[in-house]
Amino acid sequence: MQNKTNVPLPLHAQQLCQSCDLAQFSFRTTAELDDLTEVVGQMRAMDAVSFGTGIRHDGYNLFVLGPSGMGKHDMVQRFLEKKAGDEHKPDDWCYVNNFAQPHKPQVLRLPSGRGEELRLRMEKLVDYLRSAIPALFEGEDYHAKVGAIQEESSKRQDDAFKELGDEAGKQQIALLRTPDGFAFAPLRNQEVVPPDEYEKLPEEEKRQFEDAIILLQEKLEKIMRQMPKWRRERHERIKQLDSETTLSAVAHLVDELKESYADLPEVLKYLEQVQQDMVDNADDFRKQEESSSVGNMTVVMRQSYHRYQVNVLVTNGKEGGAPIVSEDSPTYSNLVGRVEHLSQFGALVTDFTLIKPGALHRANGGYLLLDIHKVLGQPFAWEGLKRALQSHEIRIESLGQMYSLVSTVSLEPEPIPLDAKVILFGDRLFYYLLQEYDPEFVELFKVAADFEERIERNPDTHQLYARLIATLTRKEALLPLDRGAVARVIEYGARLVGDAERLSTHMRSVADLLREADFCSRQAGREIVETADVQSAIDAQKRRQSRVKERLHEAILRDTLVIATQGSVVGQINGLSVIELGNFAFAQPTRITANTRLGDGEMVNIEREVKLSGAIHSKGVLILSSFLAARYAKNQPLAFSASLVFEQSYGMIDGDSASLAELCALLSNLADVPIKQALAITGSVNQFGQAQAIGGVNEKIEGFFDICSARGLTGEQGVLIPAANIKHLMLRHDVVAAAEAGQFHIYAVENVDQALALLTGLPAGEADAKGIYPADSVNRKVAARLAELAEIRKTFAKPAQKKAAAKKKTD
Repeated sequence: MQNKTNVPLPLHAQQLCQSCDLAQFSFRTTAELDDLTEVVGQMRAMDAVSFGTGIRHDGYNLFVLGPSGMGKHDMVQRFLEKKAGDEHKPDDWCYVNNFAQPHKPQVLRLPSGRGEELRLRMEKLVDYLRSAIPALFEGEDYHAKVGAIQEESSKRQDDAFKELGDEAGKQQIALLRTPDGFAFAPLRNQEVVPPDEYEKLPEEEKRQFEDAIILLQEKLEKIMRQMPKWRRERHERIKQLDSETTLSAVAHLVDELKESYADLPEVLKYLEQVQQDMVDNADDFRKQEESSSVGNMTVVMRQSYHRYQVNVLVTNGKEGGAPIVSEDSPTYSNLVGRVEHLSQFGALVTDFTLIKPGALHRANGGYLLLDIHKVLGQPFAWEGLKRALQSHEIRIESLGQMYSLVSTVSLEPEPIPLDAKVILFGDRLFYYLLQEYDPEFVELFKVAADFEERIERNPDTHQLYARLIATLTRKEALLPLDRGAVARVIEYGARLVGDAERLSTHMRSVADLLREADFCSRQAGREIVETADVQSAIDAQKRRQSRVKERLHEAILRDTLVIATQGSVVGQINGLSVIELGNFAFAQPTRITANTRLGDGEMVNIEREVKLSGAIHSKGVLILSSFLAARYAKNQPLAFSASLVFEQSYGMIDGDSASLAELCALLSNLADVPIKQALAITGSVNQFGQAQAIGGVNEKIEGFFDICSARGLTGEQGVLIPAANIKHLMLRHDVVAAAEAGQFHIYAVENVDQALALLTGLPAGEADAKGIYPADSVNRKVAARLAELAEIRKTFAKPAQKKAAAKKKTD
């Protein structure tokens, strides 16, 4: 609003804070409202989620963008729960022993629930065989068959020796069995000839005996060479008997299993391998369980039948639909799985039963939800995730083997095909950095779901916000809110985004406020949360974080930091700056001063000279130089130099929200017109002198108000803001009350002229057709001063010109 002199009038109280009208609510408390089932203000993001989860082409994984605390995860989770419930239940995945290459476990894929069924049936099969097979081998039938084989083998040996003995007897030679083996000796009258008598025999007779014994010895050696073969044949026959005996116990049980899995060729093939291995290793079932004492512990050694177990890596038999998995600790092994080891007698041992699934296994056939910040924070996790998505398979590899850090032998499990949607959650910064620096990211995450941080504020969204509040209170078991409390929460939602026409979608902040308001209400002994409880919670939040703010304001009130709130000073103005500490922001006034002198148009930004000025602030100062030249020096040089500084500022300054204040201070110094110190100003300015919107307008106004209020409100104090910031005003109630009582004023200016008129009490003045400003106007004074400086500069330039002309004439 402006008066006839084009000077803005103070804003009305209704413009300073857009209150929520209680008349629009028909409920008494939120207990009467239904839960909110739809998503508020996030249609674009949820459409992207729907598209990304529905399309089934490579690379269409999702990245959900937005600040933390907005409820992105919960919204996507609820969407997926509805979608996944109607989808096909994924198969079970099992690892079983590879009997040919035990270090390469095999994968079995079974319909949902049948993997666990196979595991239990294999356990029952092994348990039964552990008792049934030993019983068969202890039976009379088995022992009779073994006895027959052994008897037949013994008879063969006895017959061979008897035949040799008979042949020797015909030649008067005896076959003797001694402790050292067999020997031949001559006979006479069916008795062995003693050695002394043998020596008395005729040489011819002894030679006949020796020749015969040599021939018999060769036959004996031939028989002896046959004996190992006969023993092997006996062993093979017994082994064959063992196999037949084992097969009689195993075959019918395995056949029953095969009938149950006749539709799964891979399972049938595995069962055949199991049957053959059991038959080949029947002795393993006859051994007693071995144990060993280590200290005070008894360690039971794993039996070989352990290899017949089924390691059900993933099963979804108890849950319907596609799985939805959230991994809070996405380490490399938690994502792709791992092979664990057991320590036995100082050595690490492992087998296929120690293969453990990762999040990708559990989410296979469904959806995996990950926080990108946590993934990137874990060594090798991001590379492992990308490798799985690119190859469409989950390969369990230890990092030590992959990067040749260890040379120990470990398992090499067969990879499992991967068919899952990966949904990453993170701030926009991560998304754009990955898009810029990781080419593979663009290929793997083609869908971005960008969540809005604010929604439009209107009666419809007020009703939805009220239902949202009702939903959160029931979810958290909080007290219901009355209409006034709901309205105050809605106003708080607008203040969060610093916009009277928008509401925040930062659900964590809203939920925290509801919990704290519930606490305040219960402390007061109420059963319904009222407006006062919500306000108490808001005040308590600020008070808990306001230590630094109070120390800085205390320094101003004690004149340690010099800020004037009364009187008028040339070239000095109160600017406003915002300080952010975590999620708490506050403002404090800053004294800005300007000095001018004869010069050549140089604008010295002291902050920049000492490297305390950011690029945006430096840009704002350069814009001031452009404005001055365009308005006041179209036909003459700028014959002045100026210095601008933030007094008592010892940290980095950035942003252009002080450029309007700097320009007013500069013009005040040029015109030698004092500025009212009871006023503070914020806003950026362009080359045409127009005021532009800035951020943190509510905090800036409140920061100056707190200083003025502590010193005592006089009715002259106030803050100038750009007119474009009116829609952002959601000021504290005490500020609005002071403005309504005429004790404090907020002015909305459109350009630097309006600001000058308010700050100086003089009209800024508009140039006529000849470019001349009205007398006693600020612009007239500025133009006159610049013209004066230009004339002074000319007087200094004339002697130099004469001297240069004289030198030229002499030359």
